[in-house]
Amino acid sequence: MRIFVPRDAAAKALGADALARAVLDEAARRGIPVELVRNGSRGMIWLEPLLEVEDTAGRYAFGPMAVSDVPSLFDGGFQNHPKALGLTDDLPWLKQQTRLTFARVGLIDPLSLSEYEAQGGLAGLRRALSMTSAEIVSEVTDSGLRGRGGAGFPTGIKWKTVAEAQAQQKYVVCNADEGDSGTFADRMLMEGDPFCLIEGMAIAGIAVGATRGYVYIRSEYPDAIEVMETAISLARTAGVLGASVLGSGRAFDLQVRVGAGAYVCGEETSLLNSLEGKRGVVRAKPPLPALQGLFGKPTVVNNVISLATVPVVMARGAAFYRDFGLGRSRGTMPLQIAGNVKRGGLFEAAFGLTLTQIVDEIAGGTASGRPVKAVQVGGPLGAYFPRSLFDTPFGYEDYAAKDGLIGHAGIVVFDDSADMLKQARFAMEFCAIESCGKCTPCRIGAIRGVETVDRIARGDTAAIPLLTDLCATMKAGSLCALGGFTPYPVLSALTHFPDDFVPLKEAAE
Repeated sequence: MRIFVPRDAAAKALGADALARAVLDEAARRGIPVELVRNGSRGMIWLEPLLEVEDTAGRYAFGPMAVSDVPSLFDGGFQNHPKALGLTDDLPWLKQQTRLTFARVGLIDPLSLSEYEAQGGLAGLRRALSMTSAEIVSEVTDSGLRGRGGAGFPTGIKWKTVAEAQAQQKYVVCNADEGDSGTFADRMLMEGDPFCLIEGMAIAGIAVGATRGYVYIRSEYPDAIEVMETAISLARTAGVLGASVLGSGRAFDLQVRVGAGAYVCGEETSLLNSLEGKRGVVRAKPPLPALQGLFGKPTVVNNVISLATVPVVMARGAAFYRDFGLGRSRGTMPLQIAGNVKRGGLFEAAFGLTLTQIVDEIAGGTASGRPVKAVQVGGPLGAYFPRSLFDTPFGYEDYAAKDGLIGHAGIVVFDDSADMLKQARFAMEFCAIESCGKCTPCRIGAIRGVETVDRIARGDTAAIPLLTDLCATMKAGSLCALGGFTPYPVLSALTHFPDDFVPLKEAAE
């Protein structure tokens, strides 16, 4: 009998390790042979720890499970239980999704290469090895895949630049410094399907002529670091990495590098400085990292989800992937639903959903039961959308037209008790704390932003034009997105929730 209990960090935080031990102890006490699989999370965080039992009909889900529920699970024959949810694949949360990048997450043992291959793994890499560099780059370009880390830059164009650059050494760097609030897709992918990321990076290396790669993971992700290091070692032993990838004669190898807790190192040039052992400060561009990146060499820098999506593009073809989505936003996006919601977690779907569908239908509204006031999309630097914008299709250009950001697709929900002036202040304070200090608009502007919001809070509404002018300066003059995007949450809060910026005394008058 196979029983699945996630080893995902979110599930572990909710008691998955204790649940796993209780299952093994109970099985031993009863003399029942059990194979316990520590899989990734299915993404239904409100049901974690989710336990699954496999039989000939499929996998049955139970959750959220506690240690005290384990004896009755065995008593009921692994189906009749108060927390039985039915077949996992039939649960509405999963049935509504289009899982391409996350197709295997939660389904397999993350560190079983044989299970990975049985579920379609390495098909994309094998196809890539039969193609020329230009053909691989063309396939990725034609798929319409764009950077999933926030900027939305076309992945194929970046690869083409690196592929055509002349250099003895090139690199592939995976940006796994997932620092945005309300985002957890990178972590879930690395913990639940690490070979997918490894395969994507190997394909990137072969496409651009890079022989070395680095996965830069934030230090706050110890589980992801452990899983990725183990998976890389297993892949190297199996010949997926090394001097001859899958016996092709083409070399590519990987290493994990751990960040030191700086949010700004999620910006690609700051990340490269950190990788080189330097202070994590932003570099001026040009030169672009694609031409002079790590150690001054041509470098592909892509987000975890971008690279982990490449295997499905290569395995199933550009046209298959391009058929999902809308406009220039092609394929699927792992939505990370968090904040004040009844059902939070990861939901992968094609671009085009509305916030009404995401928040009201998929997430089930607020956990507090109060009306939704605002939704912040794109992390702490994303704009706040009011209910009046909830019908905007989820797409890069669609959100940009409304002064919003898709970013890393973190979706944080706030009910009507939220004070948007305080949220605006938080954005400026966050920028002030996390700024690398290199450019004046970010370093000084964010500090002055906090001071200006505080003036407004004290009743000085004449400071509002000063705040908007300051935001314009930061937007136009900052070296990177930290200072350049901080105005998005500030201005959106001011634009859509002006009453929160009127002091109570003035409002009463």
